[in-house]
Amino acid sequence: AAAQGASVAFGGLKQDTTLPVEIEADQLDVNQAEATAVFTGNVLASQGDLRLSAPLLRVEYTPDGKGISRVHASGGVTLATLTEAAEAQEAVYTIASGQVVMTGDVLLTQGSSTIAGQKLVIELKTGTGTMEGRVQTVFVPAPKPATKP
Repeated sequence: AAAQGASVAFGGLKQDTTLPVEIEADQLDVNQAEATAVFTGNVLASQGDLRLSAPLLRVEYTPDGKGISRVHASGGVTLATLTEAAEAQEAVYTIASGQVVMTGDVLLTQGSSTIAGQKLVIELKTGTGTMEGRVQTVFVPAPKPATKP
């Protein structure tokens, strides 16, 4: 099935955006003047059950320097929970709004079903989202329980 846009339920992507964000990487470069940090090499960022991996992650800090404002991942990004995974070329996570925007060859996998498009906007606070850009999907129905003779 193909469409221009599709709304999707992301039960597994609902997230408490007040939880701490933990980041691991091979290298870290900090720019105090711009209030940014760039993590490179095998980057893994986590918040609760949410995991984001990418080759490069740029963190923008809040003006007071006490928190993270935005996280921009690039170079091939995977965002995963225990039940769902989304892949794209880039992703921007705005912490305060709880919104993740993934762009570039987006593929969302929920169980054995998939949805592909060019842009995926996920609202982590509500677990909802919208896929845009010539959406293609494959839904695999749950098997029916066997009937007893």
